[in-house]
Amino acid sequence: MSTYSPSLRIELITTGDQAGTWGNTTNTNLGTLVESAIAGYVSVSVTTANQALTALNGAADQARNMTIALTTTTAANFAVYAPPAEKTYVIYNASAYTATIYNSTVIGNTTAAGAGVAIPAGKTMTVWTEGTNFAFQNTHIIGTLVGNVTGNADTATTATTATNATNINISATTSSDTTTSLVLVGAQATGNQSPFIDSGLAYNANTNTLSTDNVAIGAGTLTTTNWTITESAGKLVFSYGGSAKFSIDSSGNTIAASNVTAYGTP
Repeated sequence: MSTYSPSLRIELITTGDQAGTWGNTTNTNLGTLVESAIAGYVSVSVTTANQALTALNGAADQARNMTIALTTTTAANFAVYAPPAEKTYVIYNASAYTATIYNSTVIGNTTAAGAGVAIPAGKTMTVWTEGTNFAFQNTHIIGTLVGNVTGNADTATTATTATNATNINISATTSSDTTTSLVLVGAQATGNQSPFIDSGLAYNANTNTLSTDNVAIGAGTLTTTNWTITESAGKLVFSYGGSAKFSIDSSGNTIAASNVTAYGTP
């Protein structure tokens, strides 16, 4: 009597069985079951808050496919349950709600065997399981971030360099998490970001200023609480409360709006 493999439920023919007909079983194993596990795609409509993926012995099913697209009619967040077997999946959540994938404790039930992975609406994720717990496929990436990046920065993040990234959203995973060094340079730092660059320094991409305490440094301008020093037409202009008080040009010529005292106490 045939048995079935534990992970992909492929029929294993007992020696001497299916004489003259084993070719049909072999073709199903190789042409349908193994192929779907490596390159198969299926779209699954989820109709309940908790739904098990179909899992059949020796026949096509949902859970064996490599790539699964999820839609839902529940109008709410939902969960799907894969068999308690080793597997890697590419999951596309085509719905407008969060989908969470778990292993079931027994094939076909909707009791979680361990940890699941939540897949946001409209997102695609690669996940894997050892049969009990699902996990992200990649938790460490080395490289340069290019394009639109959204994610969480944990306490281990000490430096992040973004190249040509116009939308960068970085949030702490808990209230105690911090990002100690985020550097955005020139035109790469656009939008409404106000990231912190090391402790005590903040960069405002809208005004192109770097500030600490009550001092802000912009392009050709140094601003304190009341004073502003601006380079204009080859001169440094000192203003107080928005009104120019003193200037000095590249030749050393100075102009004061009021009296100039020599040898006095500043």
